Amino acid sequence: MDHPLIDLINQRIAEAEAEGAFDNLEGAGKPLPPCDDPENAVLNRIVKENGGTPEFVLLARELEKLRAELRETGDRTKRHDLMKEMSMMEARIEIARAAWRR
Repeated sequence: MDHPLIDLINQRIAEAEAEGAFDNLEGAGKPLPPCDDPENAVLNRIVKENGGTPEFVLLARELEKLRAELRETGDRTKRHDLMKEMSMMEARIEIARAAWRR
């Protein structure tokens, strides 16, 4: 179901575009900045610009650190422990993502 004002919104956008309101915007023609979570890039950028970071992004960063540690260690016991911790971290990330979407 479309927003009840979708026609008015589209009309205003078309008028602004025709008047050149979107010409010469800052960053036009430049690549998008890198992001931690491409699935939610816009949302993450907005949160970051306002001084916050979603929990699942922080957890994903921790998971990457665990992966790096796993690559560097040869100790089987340590590797086993890291893999268990990574599995738990992945579950926490999915829970945090689901909560964020609500």
